[in-house]
Amino acid sequence: QVQLVESGGGLVQPGGSLRLSCAASGFTFSSRGIQWYRQAPRKERELVAWITEINSTTYYTDSVKGRFTISRDNAKNTVYLQMNGLKPEDTATYYCYVFVNGREYWGRGTQVTVSS
Repeated sequence: QVQLVESGGGLVQPGGSLRLSCAASGFTFSSRGIQWYRQAPRKERELVAWITEINSTTYYTDSVKGRFTISRDNAKNTVYLQMNGLKPEDTATYYCYVFVNGREYWGRGTQVTVSS
């Protein structure tokens, strides 16, 4: 059974940092790209960052480029999202996502709140 479990969210002041983790199980982790999405209140879910299974190529939405870094540890079946220079507009629930065997899987999310 595919499972994705996010952790690492919390309350942080503007300019602060957090590192989110996504622990995966139930599939061959090293053979799948993993994505981080976020959803703020009253807004649509948006893709934040993506790391591929081949060469760990990365993609970022424009609003987080230069501030967020996605990485993966295939030995630990975990993907990370290092978030620096956080802004109030980064406040959202962050989800990780994988597509396996024709199905979409989402974690339950971790809340990130950026506020003074």
